[in-house]
Amino acid sequence: MDKLDIKLWSLAAKGEIVPDRSLLKTPEQIREIRRSADLNTAVLDHVAAHIKAGMSTAEIDRLVYDYTVSHGGIPAPLDYEGFPKSVCTSINNVVCHGIPDENEILREGDIINVDVSTILNGYFSDASRMFTIGEITPRAEKLVRVTRECVELGLAAAKPWGHLGDIAWAINSHAQANGYSVVEDIGGHGIGLEFHEEPFVSYVTPKGSEMVLVPGMMFTIEPMINEGSPDFFIDEENGWTVYTIDDGLSAQVEYMVLVTETGVEVLTK
Repeated sequence: MDKLDIKLWSLAAKGEIVPDRSLLKTPEQIREIRRSADLNTAVLDHVAAHIKAGMSTAEIDRLVYDYTVSHGGIPAPLDYEGFPKSVCTSINNVVCHGIPDENEILREGDIINVDVSTILNGYFSDASRMFTIGEITPRAEKLVRVTRECVELGLAAAKPWGHLGDIAWAINSHAQANGYSVVEDIGGHGIGLEFHEEPFVSYVTPKGSEMVLVPGMMFTIEPMINEGSPDFFIDEENGWTVYTIDDGLSAQVEYMVLVTETGVEVLTK
């Protein structure tokens, strides 16, 4: 039993939730996951350079697929549990998992989350950005701005040997202070060797709660911030697209992070 095992055992004996050693990435795994994350960032940059009013979300899907494949990667969402496209495109009142469509056209004033996930040489990465199409309303601008602030505050609250709940508390407190709600039943996740790993990352739990942040852990910080109710419903026809229950706007920003000995590093955003 090495020093890390002893520390984890000691924390567990005190009632703390600690990660299984299989969730702690090795230096070799981290090196390969970084390469996947670099490609994921490049894909999002490619989308940022082309997204505009008048284009369909299916065009975004083609941008993601073509760029990813031409650089040796695989879009992780494609055929994942039956998901039919290479990227999630979630507009206005769509919380997440929007499916690209030729008939869904971006219009002036829209806000859209583009969620890109990449497999490169068997290693996974994931991040999303909010894009604003042309001139948006002050209402939409504030929601997008506060969502970005929430993620940055969550990142700042993440410390090695702290807790996932520290991140959640920072995010939820800021969202509520601005009159917004955080979706409770959909959260972040571990990532790297698989698309979705443990732990589930909630953004509504108290400070000091949930799993201890141990160096080597990788997970996403990706709160979904609603301007109204945190409740939602899922499209019965496609089984994927998540909508706000009250037709209010929703925004999401996703970072993929690595816990290190000295802090938390953003791998892709």
